[in-house]
Parts: sequence; structure tokens; C-alpha cells
Amino acid sequence: MARILITGASGLLGINLAQETMNAHDITAVDRGKLINAPFKVINGDLLNAGTLDSVLDSAQPEWLINCAALADLEACENNPDLARRLNIDLPAQMAKACKARGISLVHISTDAVFDGEKEGSYTEEDVPNPLGVYSQTKLEGEQIVLAENPDAIVARVNFYGWSLSGRRSLAEFFHHNLTNNKSMSGFTDVNFCPMLVNDTARILIKMLRKNLNGLYHVVGPQAMSKYQFGVEIARRFSLKEGEISPKSVLSSSLTARRSHNLWLSTRKLSTALGEFLPDFSTGLDEFYTQFEQGYPQKIRSYAQ
Repeated sequence: MARILITGASGLLGINLAQETMNAHDITAVDRGKLINAPFKVINGDLLNAGTLDSVLDSAQPEWLINCAALADLEACENNPDLARRLNIDLPAQMAKACKARGISLVHISTDAVFDGEKEGSYTEEDVPNPLGVYSQTKLEGEQIVLAENPDAIVARVNFYGWSLSGRRSLAEFFHHNLTNNKSMSGFTDVNFCPMLVNDTARILIKMLRKNLNGLYHVVGPQAMSKYQFGVEIARRFSLKEGEISPKSVLSSSLTARRSHNLWLSTRKLSTALGEFLPDFSTGLDEFYTQFEQGYPQKIRSYAQ
């Protein structure tokens, strides 16, 4: 049993990571007041405040720190680049230094969006990123400074879906909510990505820590698809009306932040390091459906009630 500190614990990855690991490990979560009924230890605090990070580390005494804290809303990053910089660059830099000084193993969560999407085929960890907006720019700088300050850290580029604390944090929830309420919506046909069930992401991060990996890894699903196709797959698995999803180009959307067209990331490096294949999309989608049937979304949301 390891002592694990999870920052950004009320986010989609943070809450599912805590849920996934709390029975096998000693979990302490850092939150800013959203988690009021969680079945694991919670420290309330704003890590952007001076001295809070050291105070939290002194209190939790973690062996592993998994940093899920970020400003991940692309539009919010465009509107508030200073906050994006503090959360996505400055805070991870502080964590990297603190973890190195204290002998704590660090996982820093980054994003597939560091690439511009212009490449034909899949991106490897060796490909040079070219971020298109404030979010991806700050996340790339965060990656770089974490590994510069702490080469033993893991930087994981991710893309995941699942059930969230608010019920509105993932693309899968967006499609499911609209489809179950007979609302029409659009799905981008020209934005390709590699979605992974967030619970699989959580389990893989723990495996990476157990194997003492370090450096940069793509921690995404092994299959690429368009966001339109993703919505169709959700509809089919839940026996909902896929015809309610209209194919649409991202170029015709009203979104401010630019989106990359191709975020197909190779997972060969990670699969080789772990010595196993990553869970395929259909397996994750089946679990996502089973979670719904078993009341998992309601259980997650009860932590904030």
C-alpha cells in the first residue's frame, strides 16, 4: 500500500483515480471545497497560494504524487492566460522541485493537444509538438519544466472520458446526456483522437509508478476515431438514437480556441514499457456502460453532496 497524494481531485481524472485506488492505497486528495462527502482523506486548500504545497506535502507525507490539477478548459485558457500559466506551468514546476527534494515519485498529467494535428498518421513521443492555443502552449511548457526540474518524473499525455463529479466534464457525458433527453447535437468529423476510459487511465498510471518508469509517455486509447464516431459508439452501446448526432466540421463551429484535426498518438512506448497491450476502446466502453447500469455516476456525484 502506497501513500498517494492526488491534486485536482474533484476533476474527471482526479475523482476517478481516487475511487479506483482508495481500497488498495492510502489516498489523500487535495480539493478546493467541492468534495464534502468523500470516502477518502481530503485536504482543502488552494495550491496556488504561497506555502500551501509544502503544507500539504508535510501533512500527507506521500510516496507518490499524481498531479491532475490544471486549467483544462480551452476557452477559459484563451480568456485567462495568466491563470492558465500559473496552474499549468508554475504549479507543476513547484511540484517537480518539491518532489525531487523529498524523494516523492511524481506523475504530471499533460495532454494530447500539444500537437498541431498536421501529421499524417500517429504521433510518437519523439515528434516535436506545435501547440495551437494557450491551453496546449502552457501544458507543453509544463511538461518541459517538470522534466527539466525532475528527470525521474513521469509526464503522461492523456485523453480520457468517464463519469464526473458534475456530470458535465467529459465528451461521453455530453453525448449521453443529450441523447437520453432526445436533444440533437453535433459531432466533429474532422477531429480525431484516442479516447480512453478514465478508470483505465487511472489503473495504468498506478502500473507506471509501480514499474518506476520516468519520462514522457502517451497514455491514451490504442484506437483513433473522430469525435462524431465516438458519439455514435456511445449511442449504439446505450441503445440510443445515433441519428440525433449530426456530422459537423470543427471549422464551422463557434469555438474560440483552435483544435487540432489529428490527435492520434502512438502508445507503443507505453505498451512496451508495461509489457502488455492497452485496453481497447470497446472494452472501456463496455465498462462505462456497466458503471451506468450499476449507479456509478450517482456514487461519484454523492461525494459533492
